[in-house]
Amino acid sequence: MAGEQLQVLNALDVAKAQWYHFTAIIIAGMGFFTDAYDLFCISLVTKLLGRIYYHVDGAEKPGTLPPNVSAAVNGVAFCGTLAGQLFFGWLGDKLGRKKVYGGLFAIIISSAFKAVFDAPPYEVDALSSTVPQADYVWRIILMVGALPAALTYYWRMKMPETARYTALVAKNAKQAASDMSKVLQMDIEAESEKIEQVEKEKPRFGLFTKEFAKRHGLHLLGTTTTWFLLDTAFYSQNLIQKYIFSAIGWIPSSKSMNAIEEVFRIARAQTLIALCSTVPGYWFTVAFIDKMGRFAIQLTGFFFMTVFMFALAIPYDHWTHRDNRIGFVIMYSLTFFFANFGPNATTFVVPAEIFPARLRSTCHGISAASGKLGAIVGAFGFLYLAQNKDKGKVYAGYPAGIGVKNSLIVLGGINALGFLFTFLVPESKGKSLEEMTGENEDDEGHGEAELSSSTSHRTVPIA
Repeated sequence: MAGEQLQVLNALDVAKAQWYHFTAIIIAGMGFFTDAYDLFCISLVTKLLGRIYYHVDGAEKPGTLPPNVSAAVNGVAFCGTLAGQLFFGWLGDKLGRKKVYGGLFAIIISSAFKAVFDAPPYEVDALSSTVPQADYVWRIILMVGALPAALTYYWRMKMPETARYTALVAKNAKQAASDMSKVLQMDIEAESEKIEQVEKEKPRFGLFTKEFAKRHGLHLLGTTTTWFLLDTAFYSQNLIQKYIFSAIGWIPSSKSMNAIEEVFRIARAQTLIALCSTVPGYWFTVAFIDKMGRFAIQLTGFFFMTVFMFALAIPYDHWTHRDNRIGFVIMYSLTFFFANFGPNATTFVVPAEIFPARLRSTCHGISAASGKLGAIVGAFGFLYLAQNKDKGKVYAGYPAGIGVKNSLIVLGGINALGFLFTFLVPESKGKSLEEMTGENEDDEGHGEAELSSSTSHRTVPIA
């Protein structure tokens, strides 16, 4: 058996890019888009909810969400994501990627409709600073998040289950060969006997076993800690953006604008940051990830995120002068560039490549959930630190508890820890998915990798 390969996986590894691959990329990308959109739109939605439902008659300032309500809104989003990643990650290894993906999108679409139509209607406040249209804006923002899920659901259901899950987890070599024969447009032999033979020769280890701890324990520790630290810094940085924009004078105070104008100005500033730094960072990763490798990109990203955070924080008083604000925005944008040309891309990729197929979805879910735990720590931590300890309120201009400067110092320290924990993450560049599992290194020379391709020219992350 040693050295033999399962033809369906070998064909998948060596196949040239074709429509099947592009469809898989689009579907996966829509999933990430939905996740990111739903989480990052919360800051805009809470701005509007505060002005609509928490205005005070006769007050001079626009309404804002009380700290406990704001914490609840953000907490529900993050806690729901964390629980979902753990549960549906595990379910993906039990039922298959296709079934779970489709079910999740159905839940997202129905939940978005329920949130939008169950909320009470708008009431005019004493300032009329919150125009009636604001009530429609926050609902539209939430509904837009359901559109990619609805558009992607149909196409994902038309695609077959991934070949690796069908062959290596479900043990249906005939179905895997049939599915890939259609999408790759070539004849592929089923080879059911190979799977049966290996099942007899070698039992499989589970997630909570000494064997898994020996082979992948440090790897899982590396993917969970780095994703935790990244999201602690990344989501905190996004949540305090509006405070930073106000502190440097890029956006005027809330009381000088109506609700829609304020949200528009914040969204415009965030869009500018995204177009000039976030999006280019991702494309740099696309261009260099198979040349530099995952490890090098993640290490570089954490390093420069640390450098630029401290470069903004230490001479903070210099950056707040009107003449230096453009420099501040450029430096601040570079932290987002190196987040995406760095750990905000690689932490998604690596867990999908280094764990065995039967545990891949579970381990990816655990890694992603640790990231959302970091987002919860960052969101709630900065919300607490931002409180005015005398009156128990949050200042509208910037986090009053520790200030923008100290917030940036804390974020820099978190990124430095991410740099250190990256050394626990293995490099997967130039290896097939089965080679990365290490299951061909057992004493008898048998394992799951015998069923797969021995090609080493690239990794194909189609689990």
